Amino acid sequence: MISTKLILTQKKPEIFSGDLLVCCFEQDKKDKVKEGWAPVEKELKKAISLGDFKGSEGDSLLLYPPVSGKQKLSAKRLLLIGIGKQDGDKLSAARERCRCCGGTIAAKAAELKAEKLFLCIPEVVGLKEEEVLECLVEGILLGDYRFLKYKKPDKKDPAFLTIKEIQVRASGSGKDLRQAMLQGKHAALAGRKARDMANEPGNGWTPTSFAEYAQTLSKKHKMQCTVLDKQDMKKLKMGGILGVNQGSAEPPKMVILEYHASEKAQTILLVGKGLTFDSGGVSLKPSAGMQDMKYDMCGGAAVLSMMQVVGAEKPKVNVVAIIPSTDNMSGSSALKPGDIVKHYGGTTSEIINTDAEGRLILADALAYGIEKYQPACVVDLATLTGAVILGLGHHRTGLLGNNQDLINRLLTAGERSGEPLWQLPLDKEYVEQIKSDVADIKNTGGRPAGTITAAAYLQKFVGDTPWAHMDIAGTAWDFTQKSYIPKGPSGTGVRTLVELVRSWKKF
Repeated sequence: MISTKLILTQKKPEIFSGDLLVCCFEQDKKDKVKEGWAPVEKELKKAISLGDFKGSEGDSLLLYPPVSGKQKLSAKRLLLIGIGKQDGDKLSAARERCRCCGGTIAAKAAELKAEKLFLCIPEVVGLKEEEVLECLVEGILLGDYRFLKYKKPDKKDPAFLTIKEIQVRASGSGKDLRQAMLQGKHAALAGRKARDMANEPGNGWTPTSFAEYAQTLSKKHKMQCTVLDKQDMKKLKMGGILGVNQGSAEPPKMVILEYHASEKAQTILLVGKGLTFDSGGVSLKPSAGMQDMKYDMCGGAAVLSMMQVVGAEKPKVNVVAIIPSTDNMSGSSALKPGDIVKHYGGTTSEIINTDAEGRLILADALAYGIEKYQPACVVDLATLTGAVILGLGHHRTGLLGNNQDLINRLLTAGERSGEPLWQLPLDKEYVEQIKSDVADIKNTGGRPAGTITAAAYLQKFVGDTPWAHMDIAGTAWDFTQKSYIPKGPSGTGVRTLVELVRSWKKF
């Protein structure tokens, strides 16, 4: 994918001669558009009086210079964009409005096939200029996304590929603004990479693909990469991932990527479910919609993509990512209902439903990662249960865990990044549902509280380590429609983890 060039400039917007000059406007508490920019003031007032532009979220007006005013404009087009209404002291809402504004800008650029943009940073109540810039850039680059790898080019009407250059005019200048611009870019590109992974078909993105991309990041950012193969897993007695892999022709991989800040720094362990295709195994899924089961690796995609931000920004905390990866097929050796597997560490599990496979591969990764790295905390992401969609729809990620401090940090990170979460209970009563008569536990507790009992299964493998589980089955694709979120995989979880790491304080 072509990289977008970002330029922080002090040049006057009037002299920009590129494809699209963009000015953003916020509404005040009385729904009125704030004072405009002098060169377009007359046109803006006329558009407002006619009701053609209100400044509401997603509102836009396209003009063709020259327009009246003291100084003529050189740009080919002028785009007025509404940021929406002030929302009191809800800073996360203001950040999200800026992000959505960026998504609208990207959509208009694609519609007009505008490759070179000039963006004037507006004032937004409650936010510093740096935050406005960060969120606008993040929204533009997240919105400027398309997956064309497998489509034949149309020579008569070539597809718009990407915005090639964005010049940004801010009232301030210096290190803080440049850092904010880069932060927006890093988070957006990581989210786009996670979408790329998820958009790949099951025969295009395999466990080996996870391993290869981790090795690429390792070389680029000087991180340590370890890939455990099937023989390694047998030696370590990782019966969960090996059991899920039994019916597959593709060998499993456990991909480990380590960023080391210092010996004194705490370690955050991130674990992402990398199920590259889920047929359900012997407990076969219905055929309708099964093509979407290539998205069952979105947790692994989020965790690994997030590591490219870690590599670029070098935080002062150690970060370890583990992606247990396989597919779940129904070959002749496939795991069967009633089988018993032994996880890393010795816990035995009775298999009730082979379609409850995600918790099996995560359990081995959690137990192994906690024992080896002794982290300050661990967060896992997984498209784990359909039950979370029944409870929360496609608007919030389910969040469970054993440590309220960690839960609160993730709730805050999710709100700031526009990826809201909702905490569900994880009381001891739910553990009763996964007790087995013939093994230590069983891999499903039935339909009631399915999201919670899945988390209760994972909790068996974390001990006293502060831990949180994010069930992204409802938000990894078909997420709440937003200007910067495309149809299909959303890349959710990436920016929540980025916020968690960026704001890290000693646990």
